[in-house]
Formats: sequence, C-alpha cells, structure tokens
Amino acid sequence: MMRSNNWVPSVFNDLFDVDLMPKANFTAPAINVKENDKSYTVELAAPGMKKEDFNVHINDEGNLMIKMESKNEKKDEDKTTRYLRREFSYTKFEQTLILPDDVKREEITAKVDNGVLTVELPKVVEEKVKVSRQIDIV
Repeated sequence: MMRSNNWVPSVFNDLFDVDLMPKANFTAPAINVKENDKSYTVELAAPGMKKEDFNVHINDEGNLMIKMESKNEKKDEDKTTRYLRREFSYTKFEQTLILPDDVKREEITAKVDNGVLTVELPKVVEEKVKVSRQIDIV
C-alpha cells in the first residue's frame, strides 16, 4: 500500500497563491519596426522601465544592440517575523538588430516615454541624379 502526502503541496499553494504576490513574467518585450521615406522607427514596450534601465549602442559589426536591465527588491524590515517567501524582481533583455545599409548610424537617437523605448534610425537620403538630357547628334 502506497501513501501519498498530496495535502502538503496544496497547503503551500493555498498559502502562496494570492493576488498580492505577482508571478514572474519571462516573456520578451514586444518590438515594433516602422518605416517611412526618411527613417525606420523601432519601438520596444517596457512598462515601468526608466531611461537608466536601457543601453542602446552600435556594436563592432555595425548592428544595433538594445539592452534592458532592472532590479527591484521588496524588503520588509521586521525583526519579529521570518520570511516564508520574499519577492525579488529582475528583468534583463538583450536584442540585436541587423541594420539596413541605408541607415545613418551616426545620427541614431533614442528616447523613453510612457514605458516605450523609441529608437529613430534615419535613412541616407540619396539625391536622384537627373538622367534626362539632350543628346547631340554628330
């Protein structure tokens, strides 16, 4: 006869499975890429992140690197209790984007507004050479 202690996991699940303790989210942020005649725009959704949490740079291969890192530790200093569960929040994300040849790498800009990182990638504007001309007959 085999005995099972199935009540132990359910007791802990009932104790710790409350709405006050959010679960960790391991999904990557959503990235949008838009294009118009003058530029490309990369938008990365990062709610709650600040400008200081981002690092945007061009690597040695000429690719755009977007890094995001944030740590949040919730501590309750109470000497009369001990922790059964302690919540730490740590977010780290890194994305490499291969840039098209027509991007002016020296003019790329980035900003964070309302939880969205926006990176503007201006295009090289090629002046169209007029090909129409009068051809002299010899």
